[in-house]
Amino acid sequence: MNNGIAELLRKAKVIAVVGLSGKKYRASHGVSEYMQKRGYRIIPVNPNETEVLGEKAYKRLEDIPEHVDIVDIFRRSEFVKPVVEAAIRIGADAVWMQEGVIDEEAARKAKDAGLAVVMDRCILKEHQRYLR
Repeated sequence: MNNGIAELLRKAKVIAVVGLSGKKYRASHGVSEYMQKRGYRIIPVNPNETEVLGEKAYKRLEDIPEHVDIVDIFRRSEFVKPVVEAAIRIGADAVWMQEGVIDEEAARKAKDAGLAVVMDRCILKEHQRYLR
């Protein structure tokens, strides 16, 4: 999927980040801030936040009122399945599981539904690798 990653990042405009924290020391915050500064619209999905990086936060993916290109998942592996199911329901183009986030069954389900899947990779590192 390596050249697919570059194409996915080139085409994407809107990234919903599940688990995006307002705490600046969290990886989700730093990665999302980097992607936002590179022109992506970042939509925080976290029931514990109201706004992150100047964007309104949503409790669930289903609450987002616009099309989402990539659902970027900053949750532990055991919490991935319902996020992937929600990504399928909203018609997202791709699910991206960050480094250390692995769920083969959820990945298969997403692929079967026609979504691109990236697993166990950091979106920031992949962006730096392919789109510098």
